[in-house]
Amino acid sequence: MRDAYSNLLVKNTLTPAARTATVNGTTVDRAEDSSHFQDALVVIPVGTVTDGTHTFAVQESDDNSSWAAVADADLQGTEPAVTSSTDETVYEIGYKGKKRYLRVAVTVASATTGGVYGAHIVLANPRVAPVVRN
Repeated sequence: MRDAYSNLLVKNTLTPAARTATVNGTTVDRAEDSSHFQDALVVIPVGTVTDGTHTFAVQESDDNSSWAAVADADLQGTEPAVTSSTDETVYEIGYKGKKRYLRVAVTVASATTGGVYGAHIVLANPRVAPVVRN
């Protein structure tokens, strides 16, 4: 069971869409299906961005209620601020923290037509494998 399919689970936090406003992603539970994933990777695929600044932030929570920005020391890579000059890129950010719940939030400024993007959290290294898929 060392294959990727048995040890990784990809969850949407921001469903890919055209966006012009600030939004918080949906919660991703690292204890999904009793697998208790030890690692997480945030993947942000960006399509066309026509205007505005779209600033991404990885957030964490112990209780799925109180959210805080992840400290830079618990991230591998940098959270992007995307403009029309940086579109059509895939960003990857590693998470080294210990909180159970994760999500991606985006703050949008000066957007009329906005941009197309999403955010996914890849959960890895489950304590129980193979991963159960719904």
